[in-house]
Amino acid sequence: MSIEVQSVTKSYETQLALNEISFSASKGEIIGFLGPNGAGKSTMMKIITGFISPTKGTVLVSGINVLKSPEEAKAKIGYLPEQNPLYQEMYVKEYLQFQASIFKVSKETIGTVIETVGLSPEVHKKISQLSKGYQQRVGIAAAIIHNPDVLILDEPTTGLDPNQLVEIRNVIKNLGSEKTVLLSTHIMQEVEAMCNRVILINKGKIVADDSLEGLKNTSPTDSLETIFRNLTSHVGSI
Repeated sequence: MSIEVQSVTKSYETQLALNEISFSASKGEIIGFLGPNGAGKSTMMKIITGFISPTKGTVLVSGINVLKSPEEAKAKIGYLPEQNPLYQEMYVKEYLQFQASIFKVSKETIGTVIETVGLSPEVHKKISQLSKGYQQRVGIAAAIIHNPDVLILDEPTTGLDPNQLVEIRNVIKNLGSEKTVLLSTHIMQEVEAMCNRVILINKGKIVADDSLEGLKNTSPTDSLETIFRNLTSHVGSI
């Protein structure tokens, strides 16, 4: 398994952000990681990436314990946060060369990644000159520059126009054929367009974990948005 989350709990003093969360994910899965604001999604993603530690429980990435071997585990992860942290005054290629130097990646690999995410036409521009869609491509390129096993994408399509949406969807779907992708979004159309599995979290607990088709079949006459609302409106407090 690329990701193994085993009985993860996270407490902040009196607040229980995650309560005994367990799931696993394998190569080739694009998982929609869904939930209302405050459900615990960001906390779980931060724990997987090693940014924060769980109160209890274990996370393995490609078989590596994130808590015990954080640097080794992080080398297996590519992460695009919701607020894409780009150096706006750097040129696209310059920025990717900088990212590649951290992981000691070859120049040939940089060129391949640029082609993979469709950045070739913009590669000699400053990042500040790029559209939101192309800036997202730069963020994805930086996340995959070291060829990680796992991609964690937090709201990767927010703010994109319809054409950019389709283009970024295709990039993510292509990457998902050979990696494990955990994708957080509030846009149900994006889940239906990209994901083959859904994990739905509410108030720190998993309330659904199924294939996209299986989840939709639980209530065939309802939209995915309605299913989401039903599953996140009737869970008691923890």
